[in-house]
Amino acid sequence: MSDKQNARETRDRYSLRGKVYESIREDILSGRYQQGTELKEAAIGTELGVSRTPVREALRQLELEGLVNIIPNRGAYVNMITAKDVQDIYIIRSMLEGLCARWATQNITEEQLEDLEETLCLSEYHTQKGHYEKLYELDSLFHEQLYCAAGSRILNHVLSDFHDYVKRVRRESIAFADRPVKSTMEHRAIFEAVKVKDAEQAEALAREHIKHTIENIQVYGLDKIL
Repeated sequence: MSDKQNARETRDRYSLRGKVYESIREDILSGRYQQGTELKEAAIGTELGVSRTPVREALRQLELEGLVNIIPNRGAYVNMITAKDVQDIYIIRSMLEGLCARWATQNITEEQLEDLEETLCLSEYHTQKGHYEKLYELDSLFHEQLYCAAGSRILNHVLSDFHDYVKRVRRESIAFADRPVKSTMEHRAIFEAVKVKDAEQAEALAREHIKHTIENIQVYGLDKIL
């Protein structure tokens, strides 16, 4: 077999493993699998139309991430995000989101600024209409755009993972009380600070935004979601 064929097979294998990993990870974080559910390689492979090998590799990767617990000679089991994990994630996010907003202020391009404003305008429209599922998508997009604008691959990766870990909490709590209106207003304030290049204000507002989200979740009750 030629070097090119070897390289192609290796690339395809890791690409397949990545798709399997993302699929299982999404099922865990979305709540499809409950705490302690056994993840059977053969069953998952059949469902996804792949062999057991990429499933096994994906489960090992998820074990490193803390979402799967592999017990020798027994199997792989779901290790869900706990209420304590959620609280910790939001506390850490409050600091990192502030840093992200500061760096975005310093590095954002005109095109990125326009994209951010478009997302914000759509959020304001759907807030008025009460379209909560659309607001959830736009909330995610707004933060993702800020992560990219910050210009740090490492910070983007960490914050994106944290954002994914609490997706169930965000989806359930975004429609609670008057949080959609306040959240959109907070996004607008962050955007305006970034737009005028006020890094300190952008950082402070981003931190407050996450703190308000934590408070909203605590009022809503994590036990209703997890």
